[in-house]
Amino acid sequence: MKQGIGWLSLTMGVLGFGLLYLPITVMIAYSFNAGKLVSVWSGFSTKWYASLLHNDQLLSAFGKSLWIAFCAANISTIFGILIAIAFVRLGNFRLRLGLSALASAPLVMPEVVTGLSMLLLFIAMESMFGWPAGRGIDTIIIAHATFGMCFAAVVIQARLRDFDQALEDAACDLGARQPFIFLTITLPIIAPAVIAAWLLAFTLSFDDLVIASFVSGPGSSTLPIVVFAKVRLGVTPEINALATMMIAVVAISVISASIIMHRRLAKKTQ
Repeated sequence: MKQGIGWLSLTMGVLGFGLLYLPITVMIAYSFNAGKLVSVWSGFSTKWYASLLHNDQLLSAFGKSLWIAFCAANISTIFGILIAIAFVRLGNFRLRLGLSALASAPLVMPEVVTGLSMLLLFIAMESMFGWPAGRGIDTIIIAHATFGMCFAAVVIQARLRDFDQALEDAACDLGARQPFIFLTITLPIIAPAVIAAWLLAFTLSFDDLVIASFVSGPGSSTLPIVVFAKVRLGVTPEINALATMMIAVVAISVISASIIMHRRLAKKTQ
């Protein structure tokens, strides 16, 4: 016998989702506001979307954020795979405790501490080796990859622990050797976890403000830094328009992925 949802659970759910999505809905609505004031409705208009296409500062910051997040996610995923393999496949090796501490510290470390420590590291490297020459896109990528690989390792490690080792043993019995076994058997099976780790690292990098503000320099401001600087002077409808476009892209991607997964599950049940 199925039990209905209690009124308390329903009320808490409505309040929770309302607090989450109501501000987003208001922001989307005011991105179509004809007036420049975001608190006064002046009529429907799409002029701020056209104005956004001519805002070189926001578009440049958006492109830099995409490139930084893409590079940081790639580096994070590669090192995340290596860390996960070390924890799952190498057993209790000598440096396991140290590697575990290094891989877990960024997960609980305050972003201010991480950003400051990365800044001091880059300053020391510049004085000793002459690189990096100042702070820019490369230093942001390194900083984002540093904490992104820890999150990626957690996701991939969870999937590797459930991996059937007999598949690799069977490949070895048939004459296959590494890295062929990993590339053709292990990697395709753990691919969903690898993709999830890449998406997580990409999102963390694209959304980061605190760490990027420490390790960025002139001409390398990311989108969160630019938006935060503008918001301090007052939210403009162009920012609302940009946020609305990003929400639309994410919503379309999630809905499309859900439809594809639903169709695949339907085919398997037939």
